[in-house]
Amino acid sequence: MSESDIQSPLLSSDTQSPDHIITIHDASASLDPGSPEQLYSPHLHRDGANSSSHPGFDNPFGFLGSGDFCVPGSTTVNPFKNHTERIQGVYEWVKIVICLPIALLRLVLFATCLSVGYVATKLALSGWKDRHNPMPKWRSRVMLITRFCSRFILFSFGYHWIKRKGRPAPREVAPILVSNHVSYIDPIFYFYELFPTIVASESHDSMPFVGTIIRAMQVIYVNRFSPSSRKHAVNEIKRKGGCDRFPRVLLFPEGTTTNGRAIISFQLGAFIPGYPIQPVVVRYPHVHFDQSWGLISLGKLMFRMFTQFHNFMEVEYLPVVYPQENHKEHAIRFAEKVFEFIDLENNGYIVFKQFLCASAHVMKLPLFRQACELAFTECDTCRSNSMSLQDFRELTRPAIPDMTDEEMSELFNLFDADDDGKVSKDDFILCLRKNPLLISIFSPCLIPNKDILERL
Repeated sequence: MSESDIQSPLLSSDTQSPDHIITIHDASASLDPGSPEQLYSPHLHRDGANSSSHPGFDNPFGFLGSGDFCVPGSTTVNPFKNHTERIQGVYEWVKIVICLPIALLRLVLFATCLSVGYVATKLALSGWKDRHNPMPKWRSRVMLITRFCSRFILFSFGYHWIKRKGRPAPREVAPILVSNHVSYIDPIFYFYELFPTIVASESHDSMPFVGTIIRAMQVIYVNRFSPSSRKHAVNEIKRKGGCDRFPRVLLFPEGTTTNGRAIISFQLGAFIPGYPIQPVVVRYPHVHFDQSWGLISLGKLMFRMFTQFHNFMEVEYLPVVYPQENHKEHAIRFAEKVFEFIDLENNGYIVFKQFLCASAHVMKLPLFRQACELAFTECDTCRSNSMSLQDFRELTRPAIPDMTDEEMSELFNLFDADDDGKVSKDDFILCLRKNPLLISIFSPCLIPNKDILERL
């Protein structure tokens, strides 16, 4: 399958029969209660004027006349579901039988490396009382033994090689890393690769072996249910991130492991200090065995890993994100408003079906086409039937004032389909039809002209 890009339509033009058919009904269509056509559950319903699931919710698409927004009652994506909980197929059973002797050797290697690493870590921590300041260099050098052992632990789990794309930015450039969290393998890899300071739950401190090792990483403990603990964690992220003598800080902003097929809402601790951040994406490509730690026991997951010929892992280091000093929280508030509009169940994550139905709902609104045309007209001040980057910047700044020039150029290029440095009316409307939720960024210029919008 070819790689997707942000300009590609959500659905391909494959002529084969689709696996799923989602029907979107007009808000004006009348259906008898209990009729077969009534596919939507009341709790998966968004009313622009009345939203009980989000108190004080301000509909970002209300200026288009958005009222009812519905999603089929069943969800197609569970972000925590492991998709191969059971051993299925003759191939998998035969492979497990063949790999059992290998699994025993791997288990011995795992236990040996864990023991050696644990002893080295205890030596590095022995007598060290000043945990408020960075670990002395000689102790960090002792930790190289544990890091070396962690690579053999990855090897024992079947990660004989790990594919990398990009490279980590220098610590002085990006003091904070954020990554998705799919498996317990993620922190082992980062420990070996970068030896960062991590943010972890207080409960991790009491875990055998693991608690000792993460203490050597100068961990920042947090109790997510305690406001004072969360505030302390943010202060520690800011303190350690701002001091080059500390290792870089690694955070998993989702706060838990998922199956890697969906994104759940982020904790904002990594973004509040305002330091440059490097995002990292971890993937576990597979056919027969899903390596994600979702709704599956640790023992069963380890056994499946030990009985695979090879497990695949890919790590991609993305470009560094540089936040501006002013209006840093404005983009967060804007993103949260759109997120809440789609997150009907108020459960903190969005599945693809919700995103797809929200996009279809917005595009079917009676004023959507007129809004696209009016937004373009507001920007095309010279009446040249095209807009420049500067025109585009002035149009979108009121909605997201803290967007950097680089980010603005990337957004402009999304609309500039033919890459000629300007956006025609056809390009503009075509992009909004592919990405209808983007119409919300033009709301500051459309809301004052709602009367004009309704007359178009």
